Amino acid sequence: MSAPILVFGAGGQLGCEMLALAKMRGIEAVGMTRTQADITDANAVARAINDAKPRLVLNAAAYTAVDRAESEPAAAWEGNVKGAENVAAAAAAAKTPIVHISTDYVFDGSKTTAYVEADPISPLGIYGRTKAEGEAAVRAANPQYVILRTAWVFGAYGANFLKTMLRLARERDALRVVADQHGCPTSTLDIAEAVLAVDRALQGQAQPWGTYHFTGTGATSWYGFATGIVEAQASFTGRRPPVEAITTADYPTPATRPANSELDASLFTSVFGYRAGDWMTRTKETVAILCAPTEGVHK
Repeated sequence: MSAPILVFGAGGQLGCEMLALAKMRGIEAVGMTRTQADITDANAVARAINDAKPRLVLNAAAYTAVDRAESEPAAAWEGNVKGAENVAAAAAAAKTPIVHISTDYVFDGSKTTAYVEADPISPLGIYGRTKAEGEAAVRAANPQYVILRTAWVFGAYGANFLKTMLRLARERDALRVVADQHGCPTSTLDIAEAVLAVDRALQGQAQPWGTYHFTGTGATSWYGFATGIVEAQASFTGRRPPVEAITTADYPTPATRPANSELDASLFTSVFGYRAGDWMTRTKETVAILCAPTEGVHK
């Protein structure tokens, strides 16, 4: 039996997707939930890696409460910096590569075109700052790293914007959604596929170490994303509540969001040969999984 892929954050939306995809492909993967191995516990992380003896470690665990991070900086630092360092260092000690998931929030959103990997980072809030520091910690701790910056993540598992919009479309007669923040909705399925693309490259003895952007194909606003979700669910529910476009100023939050979160993923495609699906296509697929009467397992 070949060495597995070890997934930290197995209880989250990406971790669940990763394990499901690996199982479907007949690829051995071992998942570690926070209860099984909290990444802020260096000894627990080291034990998990020593026990699994993986060929690749995926760190899909993080502190992701963007607004709450503003009042919980220590917790955000523990999850996003110390946790990332623990996983990278333990993987390095086992001479194992790491794929670490990062975010568009390392940028301030002031650029008018899509961000490329070489653009300078300038996070606006605690969450983005700790994720940027986590990237640096991974680079310092393990030379065999692939950092994937992604954005606007959605899927059939866990909690995310798409699932929130489905719930609100059932509960409310109208929705109000921010229209002046733009980005690239990214399905967890595509991110999981990207991790497998990295794994294939490594199995082929490539050494593609570095930081890459990986997002769904195409860009939209939160308003555009919400409109697409509402349209996709209408054929299942018969409900089509109107979606009203509002501004960021109309919906104040503790953490400031980047106005432009669009990431250019062409480098990843050129190195690893995989491109994410069109965001609207993936949205329709995910809505169908969640709304079809025979598919209740992810609700």
